[in-house]
Amino acid sequence: MTSYPVNMTVTPQVQAFFDEATNTISYIVRDPGSDACAIIDSVMDIDYAAGRITYDHADALIRSIEEQGCRLEWIIETHVHADHLSAAPYIQDRLGGKIGIGSKIMVVQDTFGKVFNEGTEFQRDGSQFDKLFEDGDRYMIGTMEAFALYTPGHTPACMTHVIGDAAFVGDTLFMPDGGSARADFPGGDAGELYDSIQKVLRLPDEMRLFMCHDYGPNGRDIQWETTVAEEKAHNIHVGGGKTREDFIKFRTERDATLAMPKLIIPSLQVNMRAGEVPRDKDGNPVLKVPVNGL
Repeated sequence: MTSYPVNMTVTPQVQAFFDEATNTISYIVRDPGSDACAIIDSVMDIDYAAGRITYDHADALIRSIEEQGCRLEWIIETHVHADHLSAAPYIQDRLGGKIGIGSKIMVVQDTFGKVFNEGTEFQRDGSQFDKLFEDGDRYMIGTMEAFALYTPGHTPACMTHVIGDAAFVGDTLFMPDGGSARADFPGGDAGELYDSIQKVLRLPDEMRLFMCHDYGPNGRDIQWETTVAEEKAHNIHVGGGKTREDFIKFRTERDATLAMPKLIIPSLQVNMRAGEVPRDKDGNPVLKVPVNGL
């Protein structure tokens, strides 16, 4: 079993940015010992009906980093998102930093390269990203050590990033009253998702957990921070000792009733390219719509 370098003595400064259009939370994570920071799960704005891309959400992240006098070292994607587009290259062009994702991005690229009938010019080796993380890989944000925890199930490339006493779980978990994410996308697996959630819940009880999405179940205000202890005790899908078999049955039945995310078609094409919009042979940005492909 991989040994993970958990260090609860380091408390990064975490600033959250909620995107109402996609219910996504992006984060600026700052090293308390230096001016270094990282961005987790940025958002690029899209008016899909109009085919128009803008950068208001990303600009808010950039403006905050500049106002604080921070130095951006990493732009982290917890996975290939199916419900929003990444703004990673836009941010990198303005502030620098390395774009990182889990190494199983290559599995996702191969799967959806076929769905979108991508040609040989689309590289399926993860080379669009600056860093491909393996389970347990360590990296530095200033003086602060972080590590990647492999947590597949929602997608094959999902990683939880643990930075001091804070863990950024992507779509592996939702807030306790939100449960867990679906596992029925190509390459998803409900049993793997359960196992991944258990890995997260083996972190210290006091570990702060930061969600990638929240939908305000039952009309409550949007929330994005909880703890391992709260999830173990109260998560409606896995808390209180629910078994793997019960979770698989529940998740499989529930997923069969869910519609596809509204932005899945543009999101997958852009995000498997590290946030770059695909282009036609003349260099014009263009998106494909596969018919009966998803």
